[in-house]
Amino acid sequence: MRALVSLVLLVLQLVAGEAAATERVIVAFGDSLTAGLGVPADQTYPARLGERLRREGYDYKVINAGVSGDTTAGGLRRVDWALRLKPEIVILELGVNDALRGQNLAGVRTNLDLMVARFQAAGARVLVAGMRLPPNYGTPYAEDFYLLFGKVARARNVPHVPFFLEGVGANPRLNQADGIHPTAEGYVLVVDHLWPFLVPLLRK
Repeated sequence: MRALVSLVLLVLQLVAGEAAATERVIVAFGDSLTAGLGVPADQTYPARLGERLRREGYDYKVINAGVSGDTTAGGLRRVDWALRLKPEIVILELGVNDALRGQNLAGVRTNLDLMVARFQAAGARVLVAGMRLPPNYGTPYAEDFYLLFGKVARARNVPHVPFFLEGVGANPRLNQADGIHPTAEGYVLVVDHLWPFLVPLLRK
């Protein structure tokens, strides 16, 4: 009897291992906006995106690889970890923490470019999520920051969401008290905005 139980458990482990090996993965790679700072885990944008994918008949697992406070330099150091997840698609949302600290934008662009290149070299399709800065950071700097995401995307021939928080950013009703991080309702709209950019990368 014990031998039979052991055999059944072994078969189940093998089946589970095979399913895990063939499971298609989307890695949401970013900072606190991806991590979902201030909202429950099941209300973050990666969780909401996973629900949307299932409703639409796409068999993907979305892994939340957001780290609050992360910069493009930090993201670059995490690429190898993310690649161990064997992502088919990577949604890259990083850069705003660099800019909020007044970092040199040439370095931000270089880091983003290197991340995209490394994900592509591993066979992943990449979607670059752009960001904007508040106007008090100065028009030239804010404009250059906004434009750099498109430049990276064009250089690497990948799709680009011009503004990740389109329709959500600066809306008090859709943001938490800090005015930066979306509420659960805000993340629903983030996914709605992201969806048409993501669909061309999906496989059924």
